[in-house]
Amino acid sequence: MKSRQGRPPGSPNRCALGGIDSSEERSVLTGWVRRRKTSQALALRGRIVLLCAYGATIARVAEQAGTSRNTVSGWRSRFPADRLDGLTDEPRPGRPRLITHGQVEWVVTATLKETPGADTHRSTRSTAAVTGMSQSAISRIRRAFGLKPRTVQTCPPIRSSSTRSATRSACT
Repeated sequence: MKSRQGRPPGSPNRCALGGIDSSEERSVLTGWVRRRKTSQALALRGRIVLLCAYGATIARVAEQAGTSRNTVSGWRSRFPADRLDGLTDEPRPGRPRLITHGQVEWVVTATLKETPGADTHRSTRSTAAVTGMSQSAISRIRRAFGLKPRTVQTCPPIRSSSTRSATRSACT
């Protein structure tokens, strides 16, 4: 008598991967798991695939990886189909970015370095008019970088250790 999964009742639910084809794939997966700079999501996926390749059960892999059995099953089935490329993040749904990195860089640089004419700072409206972006986009960029062009940066004087009377600015 077989259960719904097509295996005899009481038999362990193994992570029957097609196997890791090459030592190169194994070394890449091991590198993802061990490297500190790897994203935690990618390291978890690599750990799941490696544990499945060693023949552990789904429940055991889920317990050791600290995740659910559904997660293990999903990555177990995705790896044989797409190999290592299937473990990386796919593009997320939604509207693509309309503001480029170059435009963001220009707004940040203009806010920090440029003073238009006799004004003390470039306003959100004037920056929006120059760039062709919306005023709210300029505000979001400035907020994201913590820029406050209205506040004037003052530099405290630094006293020289040899003479107390000689001072210089910290900003120059």
